[in-house]
Amino acid sequence: MATFPVLNTPNDRFAEARRTMIERQIRRRGIRDERVLQAIGGVPRHEFVPPLYVYKAYDDEPLPIGCGQTISQPYIVAAMLAAASLTGLERVLEIGTGCGYQAAVLSLLVREVYTVEFLPELADSAAARLERLGYTNVHVHCGDGTLGWPEYAPYEAILIAAAAPRIPEPLLEQLAEDGRLVAPVGDNVDQEIQIVRKHEGRLQVEHGTPCRFVPLMGKHGWSGGR
Repeated sequence: MATFPVLNTPNDRFAEARRTMIERQIRRRGIRDERVLQAIGGVPRHEFVPPLYVYKAYDDEPLPIGCGQTISQPYIVAAMLAAASLTGLERVLEIGTGCGYQAAVLSLLVREVYTVEFLPELADSAAARLERLGYTNVHVHCGDGTLGWPEYAPYEAILIAAAAPRIPEPLLEQLAEDGRLVAPVGDNVDQEIQIVRKHEGRLQVEHGTPCRFVPLMGKHGWSGGR
């Protein structure tokens, strides 16, 4: 796991905004995983949004990050991480790096994070940002996330940060035995977070929180056709 950065100091002008975000937006809505809450409290979210939106970095809403993509609402990030039931030992695959925020939070919760971003501009900027901020256990790859990252499979957990018409088969194949996959599934109107568990080679699907994500791009996403 990465080391928690030094935050919440007297000179940290966003300390109170982070505390309010956690208590009012996340804990109050039922997220009780203390490891997840601590990790979210340990990541400077304002470092992951464009300068124009820094003042809104801890608000209860998604924000634009360029290329038609967004950084997810804080509650949704927390809900997905809590649903993954992370213990700290996992090697995790994330699909949809975006600005790198969720990967940064993940890095404080697991052993290694492998994250794939479809858009080169976002992949390059996220990799540079994560390196600058010291998240050394996050590995960024630019490519088709619907194909996963077979080189480092299997993964004990997989998180998809964009909505898919269905969960891509290559990702299910790269999920380890007793692993968990968390993904938003649905169309442009109706989506829900699904939690898939693999046990003895069989998949068990749990239906969770309604949500709204940008479309998953790639061969097994929306741009690949249905």
